[in-house]
Amino acid sequence: MTRLVRFSVLVFALLLSAPNVLAAPQPDEQMADEAMETRARALYRDLRCVVCQSQSIDESNAPLAADMRAVVRERLLAGDSDAEVRTWLQTRYGDYVLMTPPLQGNTLLLWLLPAILLVGGGVLVVIYIRAQSRRLSAGLDPEDEAELARLREEEGLS
Repeated sequence: MTRLVRFSVLVFALLLSAPNVLAAPQPDEQMADEAMETRARALYRDLRCVVCQSQSIDESNAPLAADMRAVVRERLLAGDSDAEVRTWLQTRYGDYVLMTPPLQGNTLLLWLLPAILLVGGGVLVVIYIRAQSRRLSAGLDPEDEAELARLREEEGLS
């Protein structure tokens, strides 16, 4: 039984680490300069793969993500700043390529929706609690009082 548990834990650990190993940039994608590689990896995490949609180009194995990583490396080697690289890719692929969309008119709802939902939920909770407390403090109507008195008499509680 112990061997089976150990084997299961090992297989589970390998399965969890597999996506990270597969998504790591290949050796031919890594830059020789460590500082440049660090900048490139930071940019990879800030840019969305337009094919995978929910993954950054750092995590994606899609051919387009590899092409985008190559563009990032080329632009950095050409002397572009991180902002210039982002702007170049944003111009080419649109705002969607950014993992954090810019705050502008067409993304305002995207940025405000969590706050709106939180405040709205809080208001609904307050309204519900107030309604419950009013209902409880109002007491019983006369018909219910008479029924309760009758039931107490039957049970001998009065």
